[in-house]
Amino acid sequence: MASEPILVVLDLAAVRRCQSQRSSFLFDYWALTKPEVNFLIALATLAAFCMGCPKPLAHFPWLLLLHTLLGTVFVASGAGTLNQVIERRFDAQMRRTARRPIAAGRIQPLEALVFGALLSLAGVLYLALVVSPAASVLALLTLGGYLFLYTPLKRRTPLCTLVGAFPGAMPVLIGYVAAAEKLDSQAWLLYAVLFLWQFPHFMAIAWMYREDYARAGYQVLPLGRGNARFMGWQCMLSSLALVSVTVVPMVLRRANPVFAAGMLLLSLGFLYFAVRLTLIHSNIAARRLLLVSVVYLPLAFALQILART
Repeated sequence: MASEPILVVLDLAAVRRCQSQRSSFLFDYWALTKPEVNFLIALATLAAFCMGCPKPLAHFPWLLLLHTLLGTVFVASGAGTLNQVIERRFDAQMRRTARRPIAAGRIQPLEALVFGALLSLAGVLYLALVVSPAASVLALLTLGGYLFLYTPLKRRTPLCTLVGAFPGAMPVLIGYVAAAEKLDSQAWLLYAVLFLWQFPHFMAIAWMYREDYARAGYQVLPLGRGNARFMGWQCMLSSLALVSVTVVPMVLRRANPVFAAGMLLLSLGFLYFAVRLTLIHSNIAARRLLLVSVVYLPLAFALQILART
């Protein structure tokens, strides 16, 4: 009888250890989907859906919006998982990515491949059956462009960022066509915003982890002295272009001056931090630009939506 308390303690420890392992297992699969990236994708899809919806708020299709977000996030999650399957050997060589579930050996590549393929297929079919065939086709193009163009080009040319920006901006087209059932000039304007935003955002990451990328053989920046100039031009030109594609259309359609002024200040602030990184070439400046880019995107889309209402 004296041993019973010890057995109880051992049983509780075993249960807790099992629960911890199960929690870690689920967290690893959650991490495979790149939830931080999916948040921005869902945000862009949501904004584009709202911009494309012609119905008043009283008749807003909330259920269709939910279906669109679910399908898009499924495809994005599958793409993120499959990307880690393809790049697992290179991820293991980078400090930033070495602890990812596949690179660290916590999830086997075959298991992740099946998981990613099922997520991608589920998302494409879900969009086709519940939302619209057009949204499904755009999601499929996004998946193919990301995995079969952008991913392999990262190890071959610094122009991979340009190539990857095309599928990277697709979520706004998915959201817009789901609501409006067409792609008009407003849809392509939103596409341009997300397309251009990616360059300073990713250049900030590339500069902060340039040694990591070089160690793994990624050519996201040119080798040698030209890397700073390449990074600077991508930040500067895209940020300048963002000012025009976000502010000028609002002025031309005579949007509320308050929203137009807010967009101008927001875009100029983004440009300021891009210029600082271009001139200073420091990790601190890159980190600040990265933070500003994450803040900029939701605010820019919010102002676009408010100016349209």
